[in-house]
Amino acid sequence: MQLNIFNAKDDNILPFDGESYLFNNFLKEESPNYFFTQLQNTILWKQEGMKMYGRQLDFPRLTAWYGDEGKVYKYSGLVNIPLSFTGLLLEMKQAIETKTGFYFNSALLNSYRNEKDSMGWHSDDESELGINPMIASLSFGETRTFQFKHKSVLKTIQTIQLANNSLLLMQGNTQHHWLHQVPKSTKPCQPRINITFRKII
Repeated sequence: MQLNIFNAKDDNILPFDGESYLFNNFLKEESPNYFFTQLQNTILWKQEGMKMYGRQLDFPRLTAWYGDEGKVYKYSGLVNIPLSFTGLLLEMKQAIETKTGFYFNSALLNSYRNEKDSMGWHSDDESELGINPMIASLSFGETRTFQFKHKSVLKTIQTIQLANNSLLLMQGNTQHHWLHQVPKSTKPCQPRINITFRKII
């Protein structure tokens, strides 16, 4: 059962129709960029893509899917079969579960190699995530811009910066009313790794 322990109105990033909270310096690092380096070197990254207008287009990032056995995730025409959680991913998952009181059984990882890599506007509203999912997003490496855009209230955009070792939580009815993205940058960017922990129903 999801525990709505983040209910301080002044801390909510979203002005209405959703709940999102940002926590900086979430995990204690053994050394600067320790988690980024470990993830970069141990995760089995792959280049995925999708067919559009008869052409195969690569996603502008590398991805990986980890989770409990049988927790298959489908999005953008892909069927993701989970790899078993690494020890480090389990430690991160347990730290977030302690913070939120919510259980996660899977994680989508994205590797943004430079300023040209991005994630377009979308909602995490696939049926296997259930109603009002909790999404816990950890970021390591370069700081990147993250944006929310309301689906029906025009020009309602919230912009935040996701720094190294930050945790962004999205819960409640956020995915019903808001899109989010990591846009391309006009300035050079060093690599960034993002992990979004989820619960597949």
